[in-house]
Amino acid sequence: MTILKLENFTIGNQEPMTLMGGVNVLESESIVMTVAEKFSKTTSNLNINWIFKGSFDKANRSSISSFRGPGLDEGLKMLEKVKSEFNVPVITDIHEPSQADPVSKVCDVIQIPAFLCRQTDLVIAAAKTQKIIQFKKPQFLSAPEMKNVIEKCYQAGNKNVTLCERGNSFGYNNLVVDMLNFQIMKALGVPVIFDATHSLQLPGGLGDAAGGRREYLLPLAKAGLSQGIAGLFIEAHPDPDSAKCDGPCAISTDEIPVVLSKLSELDDFIKNQDRNI
Repeated sequence: MTILKLENFTIGNQEPMTLMGGVNVLESESIVMTVAEKFSKTTSNLNINWIFKGSFDKANRSSISSFRGPGLDEGLKMLEKVKSEFNVPVITDIHEPSQADPVSKVCDVIQIPAFLCRQTDLVIAAAKTQKIIQFKKPQFLSAPEMKNVIEKCYQAGNKNVTLCERGNSFGYNNLVVDMLNFQIMKALGVPVIFDATHSLQLPGGLGDAAGGRREYLLPLAKAGLSQGIAGLFIEAHPDPDSAKCDGPCAISTDEIPVVLSKLSELDDFIKNQDRNI
């Protein structure tokens, strides 16, 4: 089973929980720093391994009028500031092969969005950076098919791979998480992360934007951790109802301490139990 190393901690299915926590889109520097500060204080208090997440571009929005983000250059400046001020590794997603190299200069983990994980040129460009590459499992793919995605990255010379579960399409405007997927993807030999935030999404549920069910974040995240995985992916916002992207799925920054305390405690329990079997 692969264990991946960052500067201050390791990522693995049997390792202490890694949290990829941050914002959906880099709306503004003030919001980014507010959310980062709350995650920083909480993860420090709870001794949780933390990677800050933020997107510089949301290239797959439902509507042409939807906010997409500050763009590559400005977004990387924000991520670099978070990385410097909070001494934290950072992750962002890329959508085009040309973005891989500049993003790798700042980010410790490069994420390939769910809709794009079969784009061979994008995967190869990301792999060549030798950074950790996180693949979101598409809503339209089965867990066993992710073996093909991993193999593309391996063939490009990079075995630093994580897989991220985010639910499967189940009828119109709905996602369902199959808990068996965690075990299937773990059997592929890579760390598995659970995107509890986007698994709450109702794609296109608002007509011109995605709906969501943020009130179920905690129980769904608990269910994922019960499978003995590497960690979680959670997004927050100071005022989710006014967020410019995926607000219905984001929790309030005020909820971060209570939510992470419960999740960290459960992760410790599950992994201690597994070690004693």
